[in-house]
Amino acid sequence: MRSSRKAAWMCGIRSLSEKIIYFTSTLSLYKIESVEVKIYEKKEPVLDYLIHMGNGYLLTAEALSHGISRPTIAEYVKKNHLEKLAKGIYFSPDAWPDDLYFLYLQNRRIIFSHETALYLHGLMEREPVRTYVTVRTGYNATHLREKGIRVHQAKPESYELGASSILTGYGNKVPVYDKERTICDLIKGKEKTDIQIFQTAMKEYMDSKDKNIPNLMLYASKLKMEDKVRFYTEVML
Repeated sequence: MRSSRKAAWMCGIRSLSEKIIYFTSTLSLYKIESVEVKIYEKKEPVLDYLIHMGNGYLLTAEALSHGISRPTIAEYVKKNHLEKLAKGIYFSPDAWPDDLYFLYLQNRRIIFSHETALYLHGLMEREPVRTYVTVRTGYNATHLREKGIRVHQAKPESYELGASSILTGYGNKVPVYDKERTICDLIKGKEKTDIQIFQTAMKEYMDSKDKNIPNLMLYASKLKMEDKVRFYTEVML
């Protein structure tokens, strides 16, 4: 009789212990979920700011640099129906797509050049059919060429010559060669450039108030094409 009572008593203790563990675990889980909700609510304005400053683009790397966790980013992406364009790159359905900016985000080592640079600088009336970029010699640009992008290569000493940045038509900053370097590239590749594009670009540059002839000749000297550049600038003057 005593043994059966003792067994029942022990069973009750076990059941009570299990209930305590269950309720403790449930309470802990509730607290964790509550904390996660509070963290998300606290970080959401930061993500709103990042996507606003990015003109509709949200970069995982940038969000992480602001102390936002991946789960919080994932929750934000889901809640706001952001489209995943590539790994670590999300896009708001309310924003305007920017092909040049997206290409740059995927390929940080490119510099927009040649006809694309002419267009960005307003030296060419129509946007070129193909996108032109320059990369450092040795860079594997097979994936770019497969997309129909015209890729030029430059040696290390000339790759960064005239490298600058500019806003696209959608307000996103992208790397581009400045006007003077672009004119040097234009003259260098004259034989492969449409004559109308060449003449328009040269005229627009020479008529522009912000042209910098000293820099143009400096670049020409470093690119070993000083005579060619001097000839065309004198003709246009």
